[in-house]
Amino acid sequence: MGEAASVIDRAVTTRGELVLRESAGHYEIISNGVFLMDTRAGASERLLVREALRLLRPGARLLIGGLGVGFSLAEAAASALPTEIVVLEIEKTIIDWHRCELAAFSANALDDPRVRVVNEDLVTWLRHTPELFDAICLDTDNGPDWTVFQQNDALYDEDGTALLRDRLRDGGVLAIWSAAAAPAYAARLAALIGPVTAHPVTVTRGEPDVVYLARRRADRAD
Repeated sequence: MGEAASVIDRAVTTRGELVLRESAGHYEIISNGVFLMDTRAGASERLLVREALRLLRPGARLLIGGLGVGFSLAEAAASALPTEIVVLEIEKTIIDWHRCELAAFSANALDDPRVRVVNEDLVTWLRHTPELFDAICLDTDNGPDWTVFQQNDALYDEDGTALLRDRLRDGGVLAIWSAAAAPAYAARLAALIGPVTAHPVTVTRGEPDVVYLARRRADRAD
């Protein structure tokens, strides 16, 4: 049997209980008793950012939706391409964990002068910000077809997809992490944003994770 997980921290937030557990040198984040993520892998989260960066030029502005255990941010900060990396994270507790227990997994990127962490709901922030980005990397909840928090559905429906599109510069890239293939969502991306590619990543158990990339057409009217 594996080593039992020990609770490192527990916090009650406006969205319920968040727990940080440690087992054999790895950490797990549990939300209201539901497993969200851990630090054991991270290949698909890194691919999310790496594939987006591959399509960008130096001086790019990058938005990451969801700090999680930090794999996406670490990948972004390891690149010299972005001059600014904005991270939206709704849970202040998770941000605080990245200043201590999870700092190594985000490569201490919160100390990178290019990184700006915004503690706010992503949809609310997107509706009010005038900022535009060359890439948006969305690693929020478990993707379009299995959200732990129902309000996150608003990120993936037609209005949410159009909102993300409108925060992209012409030719900008929207990269989406999904816990499984989501063909209907891929069709929505193609209809509302532009050409879509899918990048499956094999996992130890279950269906592959999938990273979707949609490139905003330069001639698309808002």
